[in-house]
Amino acid sequence: MTQDALVIFTPSGKRGRFAVGTPVLTAARQLGVDLDSVCGGRGICSKCQVQPAYGEFSKHGVTVAEDALSPFNAVEQRYDEKRGLKPGRRLGCQATVQGDVVIDVPAESQVHKQVVRKAATARTITMDPATRLYFVEVQEPDMHEPSGDFERLSAALSEQWQIDGLTAPLPVLQRLQPALRKGGWRVTVAVHKGHHDSAPRLLDIWPGYYEGGLYGLAIDLGSTTIAAHLCDLVTGAVLASSGIMNPQIRFGEDLMSRVSYVMMNPGGDREMTDAVRAALNDLTDAIAQDAGIERHAIVEAVFVCNPVMHHLLLGIDPVELGQAPFALATSGALSLDAGDLDLSRMNPAARIYILPCIAGHVGADAAAVALSEEPNKSDDLALIVDVGTNAEILLGDKTRVLACSSPTGPAFEGAQISSGQRAAPGAIERLEIDPTTKDPRFRVIGSDLWSDDPGFAEAVAQTGVTGICGSGIIEAVAEMRMAGLVDASGLIGSAEQTGTPRCEAQGRTHAYLIHDGSAEGGPRITVTQGDIRAIQLAKSALYAGARLLMDARGVDTVDRVVLAGAFGAHISPKHAMVLGMIPDAPLDKVTSAGNAAGTGARIALCNLAARAEIEQTVRAIHKIETAVEPKFQDHFVSANALPHASDPFPELAKIVTLPDVSFNAAGTSDRARRKRRRSP
Repeated sequence: MTQDALVIFTPSGKRGRFAVGTPVLTAARQLGVDLDSVCGGRGICSKCQVQPAYGEFSKHGVTVAEDALSPFNAVEQRYDEKRGLKPGRRLGCQATVQGDVVIDVPAESQVHKQVVRKAATARTITMDPATRLYFVEVQEPDMHEPSGDFERLSAALSEQWQIDGLTAPLPVLQRLQPALRKGGWRVTVAVHKGHHDSAPRLLDIWPGYYEGGLYGLAIDLGSTTIAAHLCDLVTGAVLASSGIMNPQIRFGEDLMSRVSYVMMNPGGDREMTDAVRAALNDLTDAIAQDAGIERHAIVEAVFVCNPVMHHLLLGIDPVELGQAPFALATSGALSLDAGDLDLSRMNPAARIYILPCIAGHVGADAAAVALSEEPNKSDDLALIVDVGTNAEILLGDKTRVLACSSPTGPAFEGAQISSGQRAAPGAIERLEIDPTTKDPRFRVIGSDLWSDDPGFAEAVAQTGVTGICGSGIIEAVAEMRMAGLVDASGLIGSAEQTGTPRCEAQGRTHAYLIHDGSAEGGPRITVTQGDIRAIQLAKSALYAGARLLMDARGVDTVDRVVLAGAFGAHISPKHAMVLGMIPDAPLDKVTSAGNAAGTGARIALCNLAARAEIEQTVRAIHKIETAVEPKFQDHFVSANALPHASDPFPELAKIVTLPDVSFNAAGTSDRARRKRRRSP
């Protein structure tokens, strides 16, 4: 009778009885224990390090003797001499079971390593990527038993790693034979396994044991900007992040203007598709260079984007999205080859995953926000607003999640603003106005000093003060309202009405001067009446969309508000509420999630199960179509006021008292207006 022993793994608690002489790695695999191994048990990679524990374990009911595992062997000794093993560590592929034993699997030896996302709510991302490395030994060819090298590689993967049905694209097949022979019939392969029933796919091959990296891109393809994160597919670490302007802006600043361009210009969709794909190739080049890696090591990319960007990326005419019923060509998640999208600057066999769209105006970016922020798992009612050129809004809790989009336009990103610019060094990002003197102080990107701090001029000498970005214009308009320079209707008062010469006449309206750099050859930075109107239109669309979702849930308040988006982390909750961008809520319940869509893309890149989860979640989200909802226009008009014409803001009133001022376009006083009305 074969003697066996009890093997208990921690921290999983999995246990089983195994024959004496069984390798620890084999026991772990049979029990489904999370123990890594790339080399397949050959003592090369050292990923399977374990820490045996000795002594009495009353919790487990076992006593572990010192000889519960086999002695150090020559492979372990050689590895320890060359690279070093921590005291007490063993290689799971070399150590064999000799008696009852408790074995700890340290964090660095676990396949599904935990990565903490520090932005907003701290949460872990379980590492389980679709593409992984495998070391295999392949049978040499035999003329008496003829078979192809690929077929023998497939058989080796099936036998050694239980990966069946391997497929390979032509570029990889072309490099197969040289790699096998150079490696002496030992190779490392990168294999992509989808979460559906698609066959495993060979993406790359290296002679011998490959210790290089494997990387993926998480890309948030926005209307105005394209943001990308280069992630290590083993650790989940973000090695580099980069962003560029979406070159499609030249065809139209907002989505509907781009759809209109296609309607009016045959072939316009092809122009925009070519432009964005070329930009993505350039971005891939830049981010690989920043991280110091080879482009071919990028073997995966995950995209999130709104429906119009989704169709233009895929080369699909977006015209149907510009008219009711706003039909998508496809709403499901997509798995493609990089070559299908002309993405030539990464590995030729790289795989692309695009998250599902929710509806015709609520896209894969909203799905990514839902994956990142999980409103469907929330106990309280959460309003999540992804602020951008096209704002996506989610409202929900465990019982139900609603979604809509609002056409806010690019004002929040500094576009359509007279002194507006993208967030770059020299741009005003924070601003305060003294309610007594009406003078401003501000901070620019690239310096921590305020404009009235000693040394400010020297600190910004290299960049200068160049303009105002999205977060800056939001704070500027809100501060003007709090200082009594702008009334509830959005009108800027005259110098006489406001008591400051900074309110300058500009035709029939007025503008507020923030900074005059003309003496040094710089710009005069002002907030004009047109700027106020652009912000009013943007914030009204945002608020109206949120109110529609609240109407559908039958509520007038929400428990918490989450601001997301590329610059969501930089928006002041107080200033957003003064503007009426978001519904009234306690300020401590208004938080930022940063670029939640980009985080959702990272989660989908690093975790295969997350892809299946979001595909299921999206099907349960109920879409509200703002374009055809009659009440949207009513909410929009009421939301034009700062903060609102009729909705109360009791939480805001606890911390801010807004001046009761009223100006008219001609700059005359209330008394003069009344006198005119009494005149015959």
